[in-house]
Amino acid sequence: METGGKLKKGAGGRKGGGPKKKAVTRSVRAGLQFPVGRIGRYLKKGRYAQRVGSGAPVYLAAVLEYLAAEVLELAGNAARDNKKNRIIPRHLLLAVRNDEELGKLLAGVTIAHGGVLPNINPVLLPKKSEKAAGKEPKSPTKATKSPKKA
Repeated sequence: METGGKLKKGAGGRKGGGPKKKAVTRSVRAGLQFPVGRIGRYLKKGRYAQRVGSGAPVYLAAVLEYLAAEVLELAGNAARDNKKNRIIPRHLLLAVRNDEELGKLLAGVTIAHGGVLPNINPVLLPKKSEKAAGKEPKSPTKATKSPKKA
């Protein structure tokens, strides 16, 4: 190795150690918010396959980002419907269960503190017969005698 100072240590192949370019992440190159590098690392570390292609983490990051954006948009709408500024687990549940495709994807998933969809079986509702709908109470005295709730 030459010690004349021409080649700096760690110059990364640049002659004479010229100005270093600003690093551009793969997420920025792909136009994504989700971390492509981290997802690639997880794919390798998880040993899902012997080798991982360079496009796989980009594709997976894009899919995950799309799903997250979809769920968050629907949950934000649910929060706004309930006159809230903050998304809580209940809003996530309402968003997922009211959307057909997301509901199918997350069919076996339980969301903690999400509750259930408001649903009353029609069999349990009081029957509306033709006679009861058209008639008034039999005697006005009995109708007024019901205890008043304070």
